[in-house]
Amino acid sequence: MAAAVSRRPLVSGNWKMHHDHIEALHTVRDLGLRIKPGDVSSLDVTVHPPFTDLRTVQSLIDGERLPLGLGAQHCYYEDRGAFTGEVSPQMLARLGVAYVLVGHSERRQIFDMTDEAVALTLRAVLRHEMTPILCVGETEELRDAGATSSHLEAQVRTALTGLAKEQVGAMVLAYEPIWAIGTGRAATVDDAQDACAFIRSVVAEMAGEPAARALRIQYGGSVKGANAGELVDAPDVDGLLVGGASLDAAGFVDIIRAVSDCYRSSAA
Repeated sequence: MAAAVSRRPLVSGNWKMHHDHIEALHTVRDLGLRIKPGDVSSLDVTVHPPFTDLRTVQSLIDGERLPLGLGAQHCYYEDRGAFTGEVSPQMLARLGVAYVLVGHSERRQIFDMTDEAVALTLRAVLRHEMTPILCVGETEELRDAGATSSHLEAQVRTALTGLAKEQVGAMVLAYEPIWAIGTGRAATVDDAQDACAFIRSVVAEMAGEPAARALRIQYGGSVKGANAGELVDAPDVDGLLVGGASLDAAGFVDIIRAVSDCYRSSAA
């Protein structure tokens, strides 16, 4: 099922606030030793370390020509100014960052990032020719109230309104079911597929069918090697946003291989 539409899957490891630069060095070196050419022949892989690790990870990826894209977890939408504690998209671009998470659920919930701030950040990332990974998702309360679709649509429309069709088709969205993260409630493959298909339908209304077909949509939420393959086998799930399971190189490679095996078997 995974190869029904030709979209190259993207597996992203979000380290959150884990790994100092020494731990990052060891983890990326371990990844480089474990990943084989066949593991990444049909997919892309990114790692998103904390800001303090970016230079270390970038130097290792470039110096050893590792098959990894460098990602960041967040940025502010201004290029410079009196914004203590923030990092600008310009700074990230000059470090060789290729992907930036925008509006991750933790930025929205813990740091009160609004839909409007997400939209501004998205445009700042695009302005500096990096690829945004726009994160959307609903809480347990919204899901129980039957408001999943309306909430996802509002998030997507606020973020994408006014963007060129080509920009939309080239970016990445990530669906995070917040209600299934740390709550004891598990999201099923059908849950992931239904949400990703709905998001794609909203994008089609906004930017047209070609952009919606080109757009890669990841699923994020308690991803492990054991469920990675079945998740990306869903026709509208084009990759995975991995949290805790990406901190360990062996576990992350298990996920990468599960996705690779799924796409390789679909193409056979």
